Formats: sequence, C-alpha cells, structure tokens
Amino acid sequence: MKPVNRSTDARWLPVLARLMTLYQPIIVGLLTSRTVDSLAIRGREVLVLLLVRVLVTAFGVAAGLALRRHHARAVGLAKVSLLLSGATELFIVLTPSFPNSRGPGETPIWVAAILIYFGGWLAYLMRSAGVRDRGTEP
Repeated sequence: MKPVNRSTDARWLPVLARLMTLYQPIIVGLLTSRTVDSLAIRGREVLVLLLVRVLVTAFGVAAGLALRRHHARAVGLAKVSLLLSGATELFIVLTPSFPNSRGPGETPIWVAAILIYFGGWLAYLMRSAGVRDRGTEP
C-alpha cells in the first residue's frame, strides 16, 4: 500500500479558501447588481433569493477565512458552506422567478456544472486524508 503524503494531500485547501473568500463574493456581487433592476418587476421572490444568496455567500466567506487561519472546525464549516451554496445555486437555476440570460436548453448544462463544481470540492474535503487530519488540528 502506498503511503499517503498528508502535506501534499491538503495542498488544494488554500485554493478553496481563496475561491470562498474572493471569487464567490465577487461573482455574487456582480450578479446581484444586475438583478437589483428586476426587483420592481419580479417583486418579493427575487428579494428573498438575493438575501439568501448574500447570507450563504457570507457564510462561505467565514468558512474560507477559517480555512485560511487553520481553525479546528474549518473543514466542517467548509463542507456545510459548499452544501448551502450548491443548494442555493441549484434552486436559483431551477426556478423561473430569478432573472437569467440562459438560452433554451442551457439549464441542464448549468445544473451539471454546479453539481460538478460543488460535488468535486465536497468529495475532495471528504476523501482527502490530509484534509481529514487537518480538520482536527488545534
């Protein structure tokens, strides 16, 4: 059996932390700024979805900061954040109430991309031995 190099096994954690603290808030900010114009037309549903998306993004930033600072429960927090973010994005893509610019037939592609992105990161956090060990460090 091949020994596991735990230091290189967790090398993707800083990438995930940067995505959670930088990329996700920027993308949500840009999407939110484009969606604010449709509040008058689409009403309360869009406002609720925007607030949920912003709250989930804030939770993701907290998880990303915890990963960067090597907190003991950071990996668990990141898993919950990925689940919440993935569920939120799937809900937004699959409901007609949120404004979008997708063409006909593109929704299954978006659903697949969301599942691959969030599922891939979740699989990495659950299967990586270095990540499991790191999640219990003080």
